[in-house]
Amino acid sequence: MSYQVLARKWRPHTFTEVVGQQHVLKPLTHALTTQRLHHAWLLTGTRGVGKTTIARILAKSLNCEQGITPQPCGTCGACKAIDEGRFVDLLEIDAASRTKVEDTRELLDNVQYKPTQGRYKVYLIDEVHMLSRHSFNALLKTLEEPPEHVKFLLATTDPQKLPITVLSRCLQFNLKALSRQEIADHLQHVLEAESIPYDAPALQHLARAAQGSLRDALSLTDQAIAQGEQKVTNAAVQQMLGNVPGYELAAILQAVIHGHPQQTLDLVDKVAGQVPDIGSLLTELQRLVHQLALVQQVPASAELFAFTDAEQKLVQLIPAELLHIFYDILSLGRRDLNYAVDARSGVEMTILRLLAFRPEVIEVQETSPDTVTRQEPMQTAPVHSELSSELSPELSPEFSRERSSEPHPEPELEPELGSEPEPEPTASSSADSVRALIATRDALDQKKNNNSRVPQSIQAAPEFVKEPTPAVESAPRANPEPTPEVESETDFEAHFNSASQDQESEQAPETPTTRPEAYASHVRKAAEVDGWAAIIDNLDLHGLPRQLAMNSTYELAGQGVCIIRLRQQWAHLLSDSPVQVLTTALQASLDVSTVRIEVAPSEQQTPVEIQADIDRQRLLRARQNLQDDPLAQALQNTFQAQLIEDSIQPS
Repeated sequence: MSYQVLARKWRPHTFTEVVGQQHVLKPLTHALTTQRLHHAWLLTGTRGVGKTTIARILAKSLNCEQGITPQPCGTCGACKAIDEGRFVDLLEIDAASRTKVEDTRELLDNVQYKPTQGRYKVYLIDEVHMLSRHSFNALLKTLEEPPEHVKFLLATTDPQKLPITVLSRCLQFNLKALSRQEIADHLQHVLEAESIPYDAPALQHLARAAQGSLRDALSLTDQAIAQGEQKVTNAAVQQMLGNVPGYELAAILQAVIHGHPQQTLDLVDKVAGQVPDIGSLLTELQRLVHQLALVQQVPASAELFAFTDAEQKLVQLIPAELLHIFYDILSLGRRDLNYAVDARSGVEMTILRLLAFRPEVIEVQETSPDTVTRQEPMQTAPVHSELSSELSPELSPEFSRERSSEPHPEPELEPELGSEPEPEPTASSSADSVRALIATRDALDQKKNNNSRVPQSIQAAPEFVKEPTPAVESAPRANPEPTPEVESETDFEAHFNSASQDQESEQAPETPTTRPEAYASHVRKAAEVDGWAAIIDNLDLHGLPRQLAMNSTYELAGQGVCIIRLRQQWAHLLSDSPVQVLTTALQASLDVSTVRIEVAPSEQQTPVEIQADIDRQRLLRARQNLQDDPLAQALQNTFQAQLIEDSIQPS
């Protein structure tokens, strides 16, 4: 007897043998049980998921000599004939090879005749979407009102190509792609029944390569049996599929984490000689990174992956944030692979990108080839226990509550080449740092409480009156160690004056010669300190009229005359429309009869210039406060932090 491939030998003959698809089998079973039989069924889904198989089982259920049943006997003449493909009343039609309207009409000419052998005449049209438009039109009337003895079973992998008129005349069942676990379990059942040895990881690789198609999985299994000499081994399957071995993937990621470019590229070169497509390395790395991230977040999912010891170590070695960065880089690398000079250079550049974007703090120190250790944080629970006796009674309980959640250990830092190793911090130095931070925290709390109480002089200040803010008193120190004091308003005014004098030399001749005043810290808008700016806000001007007013000064000359002096560099704003809008608004708001706008220098500052001074002072004040902030200085001294001044924005 000739050999029969596994895909045909293990084709299901009953609904109970079908793998998966319970959402389709359940309504079909109920319909057969209650004999509520529709005249047309449409089965859709990807290749190899059971469309034709379910249609044949349905044909057996309709024509079984034991009666219409969801469990055909399989022993009667009709069931055997259908299984052997010789049942005369089951007409299987390949629509891909019979697309012409003449073929469809010839088929429909025999619809009126009753079945010869069975209970129903069943038309099984496979790949029905391949029929032409005229063929569908010829089929519509018969599909809508067929004879009672005719049933239509349609199967397609692309239901979007079917006319809506055909879809509306059928019961549609969408078959889903099988999961990897369902395919792996079925392959295990088949191989055990065939008495063929197998490796469990090999079945997972076959299930993944099948991409949801059980027929593809059985075909690949046949090939794997031939590749492995009558057994399914992991090495043979990986070689057949062109997969990168798991230990190679783990070695590449470990080399990247350790920052060894030469070792990483050597491993890539080794993999290139093992797989037919070097581009698959990025796919395999991305899949491994996804699995590592999944196991980190959901440890129970580790049972789904057959991790080696090296891969299991990566779960503890690579931080979750870095895994997400690696996943994005590999995804972009796969996308840009078509634009690379060749696949090899595209893969190498992606691997180098992993090395380039690897944070410097993720430096790992290996103590032995088999174990990887991670450095504990400098401040841990033991340090706190040593300091608990040294801290003051009023600070110890609060500090203990803040330290109750111990941070996760960070990877150990490797010393850079050519640099001397820093001395390991002792308990005393750590205690000093902790005491300094606690004192800083108390000082900040005290300063926050002081700032929250606005002086009475500011609250009672009239509108448009500038008043300097009182100096902020320094908070009492919880530790005798000296800490920088917050800059007072007098110090800030002197600092600002020096900065503004440097800028005055570069300004245009028409700018005011008077030194801009140091405004109080709570002032944010020019309208709070300048009457002309407040008048402009009340006028509700927009566009060019507002620009014209904001870049000018204001003066009441008496007898109902208002003089507006515009800077020379803004003379181009003097056009009829904005001048008319501004004049009308000022006459109505100030109750003046004449508004005279002239281009002339003025010693007064315009609202735009006042607002620029306010913004500049607030920025300088924010920078100075951060530089003098005890907590910021403690972070700089303890952790060598750097203050990025360009990122500072006043609140």
